[in-house]
Amino acid sequence: MIKARDFVEKIKPYKPGKPIEEVARELNLKGEIIKLASNENPLGTSPLAIKAMRRVLKESFLYPDDNCFYLKEALAKKLNVSSDEIIVGNGSVEILPLITLAYLNPDDSAVVTKGSFIWYKIAVSIAGSNLIEVPMKDYTHDLKTMLNAIQNNTKLIFLDNPINPTGTVVKRKELEEFFDKIPEDILVVVDEAYREYIEDPDYPDSFKIFRSKKNILILRTFSKIYGLAGARLGYGIARKEIITNLMKLRISFNVNRISQIAGIAALDDEEFVKKAIKVNNEGKEFLYDAYKKLGLFYIPTYSNFIFVDFGKDSQIIFEALQREGIITRTIKEYGFPNALRITIGTEKQNRRLINTLKKIL
Repeated sequence: MIKARDFVEKIKPYKPGKPIEEVARELNLKGEIIKLASNENPLGTSPLAIKAMRRVLKESFLYPDDNCFYLKEALAKKLNVSSDEIIVGNGSVEILPLITLAYLNPDDSAVVTKGSFIWYKIAVSIAGSNLIEVPMKDYTHDLKTMLNAIQNNTKLIFLDNPINPTGTVVKRKELEEFFDKIPEDILVVVDEAYREYIEDPDYPDSFKIFRSKKNILILRTFSKIYGLAGARLGYGIARKEIITNLMKLRISFNVNRISQIAGIAALDDEEFVKKAIKVNNEGKEFLYDAYKKLGLFYIPTYSNFIFVDFGKDSQIIFEALQREGIITRTIKEYGFPNALRITIGTEKQNRRLINTLKKIL
């Protein structure tokens, strides 16, 4: 047998939320199945993006623009950065192993919060490097402990803000003070996949930090509020020299032609974004009240999902919901054996979820 490299055998693959088709097939379900497992936009895809994709489908025989020129130009204009400070990925998650391969040697280390987005750990493992995990404090990043965990060989720090799966954030002043104390030779990756949902004025302005510091890389995605999870489109913003290094490692034509066009169109769909925020905010308030009445522990969220602890093995609740045609997400691999991460859906979906929980609990 051909033996893989040692670090490959140690990697625990990412476990995505179950697709609707798989659940229908496994359980032989015939009725409507709703998926509240992967934090997809319950309103669907940006209408402007759909219109743009339909227009360019006939061009699918052509290779995409390898450099994503027009999408980068659109992003640069919207974010007030230079286009050579942007890298576009097949989802923002594709950029993570590019970061670790570019900046971690096998004897280097990266600091992450235990229980935050699991792909950071996978990306560090892909580079064959050392992982330093710091425990959460009050279900969010403990920045003081993260600072103390830095070693001489630390080159990267990963911060998802909000954290997936808890939905919590670190605030503006806290993050700015953190960057003031971070050595300039350590790159901090700030993952803002759910940024567009946040209206709190105390949420950090990562671009203010970007303009004053050279060691920040901001990650964002089209998967969530723009509803383009299936199109796989995300991007990173960093200093030109950092982006240049990442571009050397990416696969050619990594972002398909249709997704690039969809992204450009989605950026202009302000009406859809406002509607998605409104539905999410209304869903939050309904679900908070419902979870409270059910006596369940939940964490108020800055994202489009809610962390709910059931006080018992979450697999029991997960399977019971699934039999009723509702897909949620266990997060045992994050260190939360009794909790589910449940996406905020439409009003109809949220009511069905709560009525089903009343039935099975």
